[in-house]
Amino acid sequence: MTNLIPTPVKVKLSNIQLSQAPIMQTNGTNLLKNKYIGSFMRSKWYPGIIQWPTLLVFMLIMFELLLGPSAAHDNFGTALTWVLWWPIIPIMFLFLGRFWCAICPFATINDLVQKFVGNNRPVPKFLKKYGIWVIDALFIFITWSDHVWGIVENPVGSGILLLTLTTGVVASGAFFERRTFCRYVCFLGGLSGNYARNGMLQLRGTPEICATCTIASCYKGTDKAQPCPLFEFPKTMTSSANCNLCASCAKNCPNDSIQLTVRPPSKELWFIRKPKLEEAFLSAVIMGIVFVQNVTMLKAWPAMLVWLENAAGTTSYFVTFSIAFLISMLIPISLLGLASLVAQKFNGESLLQNFTRFGYALIVLDMAGHMAHNLFHLLAEGKAIVFTGLAFIGQGVGHGLSTALMDPAMIQLLQFGLVGLGFAGSLYTAYRIAKANYSQEKLWGTFIPYAVLMVVLGIINIWMFVLPMAMRM
Repeated sequence: MTNLIPTPVKVKLSNIQLSQAPIMQTNGTNLLKNKYIGSFMRSKWYPGIIQWPTLLVFMLIMFELLLGPSAAHDNFGTALTWVLWWPIIPIMFLFLGRFWCAICPFATINDLVQKFVGNNRPVPKFLKKYGIWVIDALFIFITWSDHVWGIVENPVGSGILLLTLTTGVVASGAFFERRTFCRYVCFLGGLSGNYARNGMLQLRGTPEICATCTIASCYKGTDKAQPCPLFEFPKTMTSSANCNLCASCAKNCPNDSIQLTVRPPSKELWFIRKPKLEEAFLSAVIMGIVFVQNVTMLKAWPAMLVWLENAAGTTSYFVTFSIAFLISMLIPISLLGLASLVAQKFNGESLLQNFTRFGYALIVLDMAGHMAHNLFHLLAEGKAIVFTGLAFIGQGVGHGLSTALMDPAMIQLLQFGLVGLGFAGSLYTAYRIAKANYSQEKLWGTFIPYAVLMVVLGIINIWMFVLPMAMRM
């Protein structure tokens, strides 16, 4: 898999702005110096040895979703996708950063298309400028359409969603260079980019070594490995948002400069050099989506729908859910805006500047809420993977049996623990952002509004997990 893009892209070093880019300091033990980790990640087998099995599993899932049982409860593809993979993915982001994007079947399909019919055209300027906004919009639309059209509960609907994404990947790979779709379009790529900032792995170039390098083979690629698929340059990297740990840079670097180190979760969020509004907005959107996913899984949701129908004067689920969806999106966005307005009085920054800078603090609680919600599906419905898997091979069992792997009270306790850790992480991140950007006189006046924000969002999350949830499988 290291030579799927046969011809390295030629890039002028001036385009990467070597002299203007900040040099990141690296700390901790370089895991690539470990003879087992380093030799594996630099070998020709990595990441292909993981990519190909993942692609085969994806093909199995697609077959089952489109041609298997029509009921989600009986569909092995539904169980693998929404009961196993979706709950595990945020855990992977926490411990391994954006590693999933190195082995994602969409990425493998993209590379295969480029190998045989790729034109390797430059990324459109529109995507470079507005890619995150495109991701924001797609994330919102897919979440909304899931509930309106029942994508997750309908195996064929899930299959159509994955086919649609595959079509986008094929089109992007056929026309544009590297993994344009993954970097600028994929909604999961946007989610993983945000969560990878909170991840515990960091890949960077060694500043002293990179300062003397003039060939940039880590970025351009060599005959040893493809160029960086996500257009990153280790010498100037300040974020893990677009590093998928594919190790192409480590294979291509002639100076052994690449370091892979472990860091405390959320540390990258404390020192965002150039915060972007669209990334901060995405963090608030993810919080809203967590609210939506939780509310619609509550056993109280039907009663809420009746109230909404009476208030809106319609029984159209399209209308009533859209209202609930809009409210869920507006709650974290509005609360972040309100906290930013209050902080403006103390630090002199504009509302937009505060919103952009401190929106990153929500990412820790975003991830915790996402993990807590999905933990219910994994632990309350986990046996469905075994039952549907046995049914897939003709061993029909499981009807009428509990799918739970753990007692509901214990699951709820774990959910509370995750939300508590997320709250503490977001609170501390907001404090570190304030400390890094403002003098002592402005520090507490800036921090306290965001501390109140974290308390409110934490309480909302806890309240949702107090209420009983309905099961998917």
